[in-house]
Amino acid sequence: MTVAENFQELYGAAPDGVFAAPGRVNLIGEYTDFNDGFVMPLALPQAAVAAVSRRTDGVLRLHSGDVEGGVVSLRADELTPRAPLTAGWAAYPAGVVWALREEGHTSVTGADLHLESTVPTGAGLSSSAALEVVTAFALNELYGLGLSRPELARLGQRAENEFVGVPCGIMDQTASACCTEGHALFLDTRDLSQRQVPFDLSAQGLELLVVDTRVKHALGDGAYAERRAGCEEGARALGVRALRDVGFARLDAALRRLGDERIRRYVRHVVSDDHRVEQVIARLDAGDVRGIGPILTEGHRSLRDDLRVSCPELDLAVETANAHGAHGARMTGGGFGGSAIVLVEGVDAEAVTKAVLEAFAAAGFRAPGVFPAVPSAGARRVLP
Repeated sequence: MTVAENFQELYGAAPDGVFAAPGRVNLIGEYTDFNDGFVMPLALPQAAVAAVSRRTDGVLRLHSGDVEGGVVSLRADELTPRAPLTAGWAAYPAGVVWALREEGHTSVTGADLHLESTVPTGAGLSSSAALEVVTAFALNELYGLGLSRPELARLGQRAENEFVGVPCGIMDQTASACCTEGHALFLDTRDLSQRQVPFDLSAQGLELLVVDTRVKHALGDGAYAERRAGCEEGARALGVRALRDVGFARLDAALRRLGDERIRRYVRHVVSDDHRVEQVIARLDAGDVRGIGPILTEGHRSLRDDLRVSCPELDLAVETANAHGAHGARMTGGGFGGSAIVLVEGVDAEAVTKAVLEAFAAAGFRAPGVFPAVPSAGARRVLP
């Protein structure tokens, strides 16, 4: 059955609308968004889809077709950050309702939501941001709030930061809300200025593969927060507002001022990854899509060695792909599992995929999922 049909069976009436918001892969610029830096994500075809109706009685009912369990029923005016009743997946849409009301949108008096998603969870593809953005987009439309896409992204981030308790930056929600088909999104996370950069791989005979290692991670376990705190410590030690202000030309001098080896590694990664975003944009503007490959691989080395957020499965995917003709590859997302991206000639995609699958089998790892990342549209209304 369709999402709308499942909603009607669940709640006894047709939904007011059906909405979608995609997951994302980040082409380049990792752990830079909470450092006021640069990122370059693109939206995936995989998306969270929500059938939604308004309610006027203050009740918020949430249901997921992807998770065992019944309807989670809450009061919109009693939502509390990190409460036991909103643990797990329900915290993301509930957090959006809470954030909307916290920011004065008390006309959001409740809703019925049924959610289904094709974004793999725990794969570093922003399944949580897709849930937040589809909820925000739907409620904005149904309640006529008049919020812009960047404002919806910020609400999603607030929900994840304050309600769920994960100190993420703004990239994931902005990608889900604002990306356009056939483009990568260059986002300056300091002033939130955006530029849609053409990224038509098929016209160049190329493919960008996603290798989902199926190794799950939980960014709420403290590792992400520890690196964020370390970056903030580095900025304080260097006397700058954020690591973005160090600048690549002054990186070596800045590193000499830092005594803590761990903080030095974090600073080196963030400042150099900001520079890599600028390098990728320069290549794409020049029409040299293949030329971004080595930059992707350099970014992976930095994430592996300086930030230390990779894992054996991600390293194997990157090394195997590059050894079998890929132009470049790197892990994407928060790390500790999740996914890698691989830039390949379209004619080589099958051979590279086969090599990665065989390498995982030989290493005794669970078989990864491999699929193309096709630059897709951001949040949208599906029906009616």
